[in-house]
Amino acid sequence: MSGSSPFKMRFVHLDLKGAPPKVSYFSEIFPLFHALGANGLLIEYEDTFPYEGHLGLLRAQHAYSPSEVKEILRLATLNELEVVPLVQTFGHMEQFVLKHETLAHLREVALFPNTLNPHEAECLALVRAMIDQVMELHPGARWLHVGCDEVYYLGEGETSRQWLQQEQNTKAKLCLSHMRAVASHVLAQHPTTTPLVWDDMLRDIPEDQLSASGVPQLVEPVLWDYGADLDVHGRALLMEKYRKSGFLRLWAASAFKGATGPSQALPPIDYHLRNNLQWLQVAACGPADTLQGIILTGWQRYDHFSVLCELLPVGIPSLAICLQSLLHGGFAEDVRAKVENLLGTVSLETTGLMSEGASSFPGSDILALVTEGLHLRSSVDEMLQRDRYVTGWFSPYHRRRKLIHPVMIQHVQPQALSCLGLSVSWPGGAPSCRSWRLPCIMSSTRMPWRSGWRRMCTPAWGSCRRCCRTSVRLLAPGPPWPSPALTWVRTLERGDFPHPCPAVSSLTFASC
Repeated sequence: MSGSSPFKMRFVHLDLKGAPPKVSYFSEIFPLFHALGANGLLIEYEDTFPYEGHLGLLRAQHAYSPSEVKEILRLATLNELEVVPLVQTFGHMEQFVLKHETLAHLREVALFPNTLNPHEAECLALVRAMIDQVMELHPGARWLHVGCDEVYYLGEGETSRQWLQQEQNTKAKLCLSHMRAVASHVLAQHPTTTPLVWDDMLRDIPEDQLSASGVPQLVEPVLWDYGADLDVHGRALLMEKYRKSGFLRLWAASAFKGATGPSQALPPIDYHLRNNLQWLQVAACGPADTLQGIILTGWQRYDHFSVLCELLPVGIPSLAICLQSLLHGGFAEDVRAKVENLLGTVSLETTGLMSEGASSFPGSDILALVTEGLHLRSSVDEMLQRDRYVTGWFSPYHRRRKLIHPVMIQHVQPQALSCLGLSVSWPGGAPSCRSWRLPCIMSSTRMPWRSGWRRMCTPAWGSCRRCCRTSVRLLAPGPPWPSPALTWVRTLERGDFPHPCPAVSSLTFASC
């Protein structure tokens, strides 16, 4: 194998605020994580954590039970994966906290549920209670990630505005004060646990302010950058700044999915590979062991109110390539061969959106289904937007007014029927996916998956169906194609086609 890894710790991020897997799927996928080179998990439970007592309103109906959380931890230990829980404590509190009316008074800005008001004692009490309940189910955790990223609108609340009018008060001081309070609680109540924080709120704070705040002695920052063209030199300078400010240990964070668009269906593998390879360059710029480890993030939703992006099983090939590249210091041909072997893939494509050939890893049937759905949408879009006969003689204007030359219909129908045939054969793989879906996906995915799938495939299928239906109406009496095809399309026109679009959506994702 080529090279070696500068990262002793390689954590896979599980974002459970969308499409949370059932425990049975973890039993299948954790061994693969270990085989690929991961030795830890960063688990972001959000509302899937079984909060109790006065925090019960934070708990979703589909939340894991305490026994299920313990089973997840047991499975992780069995596969030599160290677990680090993540609890948001400042920004991104819309996820499952500040959206509730009973907690809305704790917002920094009343209109926006993003950020806690750092001046409210009740806010700190809430955060402390959340941390304590999570840590109760994670005894012995060496790290606890307390979030603190993207604290939007900080300083814009009325109380903050008044506070900032006082001399020497700044947003940076306000941010550091809350971080210090949260981290101090973690260390006081759980002295063997070190808090981690995302670093974006620290980047623009001068070294002397960081040093004077006391925060560097309490937390370990996680430098995150998910871009394929990240500034290696700039990240190296940032590491040096943090070291001079007093931070003893640093972490990096890359991405294997969920970082290229809120409605992305398939991860662009080459993009994420380049991101992780550049983090190897960053690590090489500093002294050995400057970066304690790297977290490969796999975001499932951009925030609590957005649609789902790439599902976990769809992102497994990207994760496999990124993990193995970090482990071996690059993505040479021997590394590619090992990834293909571990995934049961004949040919792995990194430069496009889709991998070629069948795979056998847990959830590979979902990847196949999503890929086929994208092929369907691409084929229909190609026909409707680029085919000269459709755009020139079969446009929506022509179809509405039935002003279509019969000769042109003969050019349009074969391609339309071909696309429609693809849409019929495509959901045929759903029964095999159902065996993966029902035991492994929590019921919370029902609506997000259905709406996401309809958003991706329903417009294409519906447009194709309308083209075929219109062509049948306008071409009479003698069809230029074989009569069985005519019968099939006319059946579709009557509305009793065996796989109308709602049924396709229901078959593929409604039961998730």
